[in-house]
Amino acid sequence: MPADDIALLETGIDGLDEILRGGLPANRVYLIEGDPGTGKTTLSLQFLLEGARRGDRGLYVALAENRAELAAVATSHGWVLDPIDIYELSTPTESLDADSQYTLFHPSEVELGETIKTVLEEVERTRPSRIVFDSLSEMRLLAGDPLRYRRQVLALKQFFSGKRCTVLLLDDRSQTSTELQVQSICHGVIRLDDLSYEFGPVRRRLRVKKLRGVDFSSGYHDFVIRKGGIQVYPRFESVDFKPQLERQLVPSGLRELDELLGGGLERGTSVLITGPAGVGKSLLSTQYAIAAAERGERSALFVFDENLTTVHRRSASLGLPFERHIESGKILLRQIDPGALTPGELVHQIRRSVEREDARIVVIDSLNGYLSSMPEERFLTIQLHELHTYLARKGVLSVVTIAQYGLIGSSNVPIEVSYLADTVILLRCFEAEGEVRQAISVVKKRYGSHERTIREVGISSGGMRVGQTLSGFRGILTGIPEYDSARAPPELA
Repeated sequence: MPADDIALLETGIDGLDEILRGGLPANRVYLIEGDPGTGKTTLSLQFLLEGARRGDRGLYVALAENRAELAAVATSHGWVLDPIDIYELSTPTESLDADSQYTLFHPSEVELGETIKTVLEEVERTRPSRIVFDSLSEMRLLAGDPLRYRRQVLALKQFFSGKRCTVLLLDDRSQTSTELQVQSICHGVIRLDDLSYEFGPVRRRLRVKKLRGVDFSSGYHDFVIRKGGIQVYPRFESVDFKPQLERQLVPSGLRELDELLGGGLERGTSVLITGPAGVGKSLLSTQYAIAAAERGERSALFVFDENLTTVHRRSASLGLPFERHIESGKILLRQIDPGALTPGELVHQIRRSVEREDARIVVIDSLNGYLSSMPEERFLTIQLHELHTYLARKGVLSVVTIAQYGLIGSSNVPIEVSYLADTVILLRCFEAEGEVRQAISVVKKRYGSHERTIREVGISSGGMRVGQTLSGFRGILTGIPEYDSARAPPELA
């Protein structure tokens, strides 16, 4: 942790200060690196504007961009750069002048020395608390060789260390051979990346590679650039939350279903509802949200596979009070576009629904859509485990649906996550007496006992109903049962 006498400067970027455990230690030199277009300029302007809001004077030293280009970036975000001092080392007219071809932007020792001298004079004149130097690639070109470039950056660091100012050095990583030289000099390094997939928009991520003497959240963190600036979504770390050990039963509102579950589900546990398409997974998860709303509790539904119109129409056709509870705010319905939403942003929305909106039940419908939002499939189970751990420690019941491939017979799931869930409910279609019917069973429950039976499920006006045990059938889970009339219950005999 930073020493007591070292203040932390907030960056003004949502999520980044959380990753930095409060902000950047003041009076240090930091490297912000990333390819062109990753958001370095936006990040640095937010840093300076946050300083101006807090009474700190800011200076933007522009080698790569001019004042008009910076103003265009600020306008796109609704910012005004008046509180910031912008110092341009040259103008396009000067650089095209024949007399100046061998002055500022030529890789000679005279020009580099003149550039450094000009910057230092401006710092002495304005005495800023926050400085952005954009960019190191121009200085690298002026230096000519790596050794001289390193010496100049080191000289800059030594100069700034005595001026009580915090400096951001921007670098577009145009020459990776000298990248490590600057990283070793700076107090901290933040790297911005963008990832392009075959479908969907560019996705951005951020990583704090180095921060001397400070505890920070390591690894990659998703971020987006929208009007208003950068929004960072810190990587999920469930260990940060104190567990809630008290356990309470969460009724579904269906007596037979609660009997099947041995009294109901428990708070702080996770349930996976699996089965083929059209078997009632979404309806069953919605049932828990409605039952919670009837008790005065709040639920959050994150819907991937259906649009909101479909969800509203299905509930209305079954006579469920879904719309009423949405209007009262007891059910929070979120439409998720897996092609546009990053996994980090999804986790951020779930956390906000729990911590700010007091959701006691979280529904993800479905995991197939969640999987689509994560092109790197091998990390889905890790993130889902952290999410379940977080919700469990918050005492929240998490309900996740996953669609199996196929309608009848043995079906597979796109990814095996049943071992992560505390309870697994299996819904299955089967054929009997010329009808397609549905059955429900509990195949796993970590906490407490549950029925080992298979019950029939009906969907009609009023929603879902759970019937009696299907004792007259064998092979229901295969989808092709055998009927034994001697063992059938009266209603099916």
